[in-house]
Amino acid sequence: EATGPVSPPCSCLNDGVCQDGTCVCPEEWVGPLCELVNFCEASIYTESIAGGILKNLTFQRIIVGRYSSSAEKCEPDTVNGNHSIAIRMCTRVGKTPTLQRPQILNCNENLDSLASQVETADFSNISAIASNTQILTSMPDRLTTQSISTAANIAVNILRKPNISTDSQASTSVMATVSQLLDANETEFNHNNLSDVTASLTRTMEEFSLTSNITKSNIAIQSVPLKLNSSTILFFAQKYTELGYLLSTKLEIQENVPGLNEDLNTEVQILLNIMNNKNGRAGFVLYQNSKFFKSRTYKSHGSFSKRIVSGNIDGGRTSGVELAFSPKYNTSEFQLRDHACVFWDYDTNDWSTTGCTKGRDQFLRCKCNHTTNFAVLMTFQIKYKYAKPLEYISYIGIGLSMAGLVITMLFQIVTRKTRKSSVTWMLVSLCFSMLIFNIIFISGIENRNARNYGSDTTRYEQQYQSYDATDNTLLTSDLVDPPADPWCTAVAVLLHYFLLATFMWTALNSTQLYLLLLRAMQPLPGRFIVNMSVVGWGIPAMVVAITFGVTYREGKALNYRQEEFCWLASLDENHNFSMEKPMLWSFLLPVALILLFNFIIFINITVSVIWKDNKNLTRNKKDSFMKRVIGTTSVVVVLGITWTVGYLMLINQEETSLIFSYVFCILNCTQGLQICILYTFRSPIFKKKVSEVFLVFSMPEIPAYLHSKIYYVSKSHLAKHAKETFRPSRMVSEDISSSTLSNCS
Repeated sequence: EATGPVSPPCSCLNDGVCQDGTCVCPEEWVGPLCELVNFCEASIYTESIAGGILKNLTFQRIIVGRYSSSAEKCEPDTVNGNHSIAIRMCTRVGKTPTLQRPQILNCNENLDSLASQVETADFSNISAIASNTQILTSMPDRLTTQSISTAANIAVNILRKPNISTDSQASTSVMATVSQLLDANETEFNHNNLSDVTASLTRTMEEFSLTSNITKSNIAIQSVPLKLNSSTILFFAQKYTELGYLLSTKLEIQENVPGLNEDLNTEVQILLNIMNNKNGRAGFVLYQNSKFFKSRTYKSHGSFSKRIVSGNIDGGRTSGVELAFSPKYNTSEFQLRDHACVFWDYDTNDWSTTGCTKGRDQFLRCKCNHTTNFAVLMTFQIKYKYAKPLEYISYIGIGLSMAGLVITMLFQIVTRKTRKSSVTWMLVSLCFSMLIFNIIFISGIENRNARNYGSDTTRYEQQYQSYDATDNTLLTSDLVDPPADPWCTAVAVLLHYFLLATFMWTALNSTQLYLLLLRAMQPLPGRFIVNMSVVGWGIPAMVVAITFGVTYREGKALNYRQEEFCWLASLDENHNFSMEKPMLWSFLLPVALILLFNFIIFINITVSVIWKDNKNLTRNKKDSFMKRVIGTTSVVVVLGITWTVGYLMLINQEETSLIFSYVFCILNCTQGLQICILYTFRSPIFKKKVSEVFLVFSMPEIPAYLHSKIYYVSKSHLAKHAKETFRPSRMVSEDISSSTLSNCS
């Protein structure tokens, strides 16, 4: 925000990016300045494999905390033919990334064969099954729905083995497998047949959490015995600087605390108020995302991670649960608009807000009155933030443009007979469509439902907000089928239509310029204005109707429009630009074709008319140059050539995109004002009218001489001769658009 505090500059190393005064490092580097190595170099390890054969295993660079697969594969004729024969992990010992010993895969086992063995396997074979399962799921991007289901069932069966927590190797391998499953593609979890499997896995994880303490990249399990005098127990994940050099996350459990931790470095925390303590145990599971908790009514946003914290008590009950979450999404790009507290109902296998209330201060807070096992999630509504200067430029520029467009239309209509110009209808139609678009844009581009939460940003900065049960509902943005908003859909349709119409009229203006200036010897086609009107208003209507009919469905309005803004949908669930959304094929592509057409006409007019050398020109070179610049600018503005800058905003580089955003905003928000200046204020007729009404503002006329050819035309045929003259222009833009030929009939 332009009005917010200025973050101090940072000198990031190794391609780190300074953001809000902090270095955001690539995954290969960590530390305050991205100065510390966070990977293990490529390696070769000699290992004895099946049959006692020594084999060199080659591994590429490995990020700390991750596994890498070997370049060597299983033999093609084995069950796991062409699958990597081993994996190796990189860990950190102190400051130094350290490679662990490779784990070797049994090439004659796959997930299906392991699943058939695990139920009857004795304790001595469990570690091998767990290790092979971990290796077979070590490339999450290749996992399918079926392989996820099979691996999850293997994990459930292993975790249910008696005293499995005493086998550290098997337990660690299973947790690594679960962590890898959470890295699988989001789309693979959308199948209904996975819901029962993941539900079984999460229940089993809760039971396992009572006896183990294991942390992996996507999941952490912590347990603690309850003392007889324990009344509260707090589990939290907190940012801290390990050994003074590495920012990481610390998991901790504290007993008999008075309340939640107020340290702002605490990312997520959960407080249990214990009653009927029978010297039991408490266990917690922290999930880095919500892929195991798929809902029928709630949708997940892939653009950011949602942590889920799960708790379980054995030998006691809770009188209530409190949760606090430190929002990470108040940045220079977007801010948190609202949140809701939901818990996982194991009876319905879905999220629910029943029994939970929410509050907000420096943390997002929840209270739930559940007394048994639970999983709690914060859901969010995000409001994207844009640089304040862009907002100011938009409103000021559009306001001036609207005034300029009204003046231009009135001037063109009132003075048509005086000017004897055929430009009126074409220019008025362009100005009218642009004016209506600007009016709708200013008044309705932002979704009214979004504006209902406009005070949340201020409320976030105020004092602690009491818990509220009535307002704790699943947010509209998080529903699979959000309620219909006919108003926003109607606004999106009108914006789509009038902006397409605006571009269509720029194309028709370029067509008219081509006919008048480059085909001057031929009269305009019959019923020209009528035909142009049908094309100018009809084709955009057809495009909008087809787009709306193809994409819009009852309850699926977001297939056509966006949620935050009443404009065409363009992003997928992961907030990546989608080729399937209507923004591309119903707007960007048609507009690109129109701009290409306009650009070709512009080049022809510029080379053949405006900048064509004239040896008979008697005016000085400076006057001629300025006249040509103004004439060129007039054509650029009326043909909308400046809108091509919008395509440069798609460049995926923040600073470059921001620069083009400013250029685009300045040029196109003021397009109506530019038209008014070039096609109205510079007109001698306008100057004369103004000087008559406001003598004090009398503006002397400065003639701008344009070269023209005057053809003498009889009623039946063209004269055999023509003469060249030089004359003061009525208005440079009119000369360019239609009056360069002064007596063409």
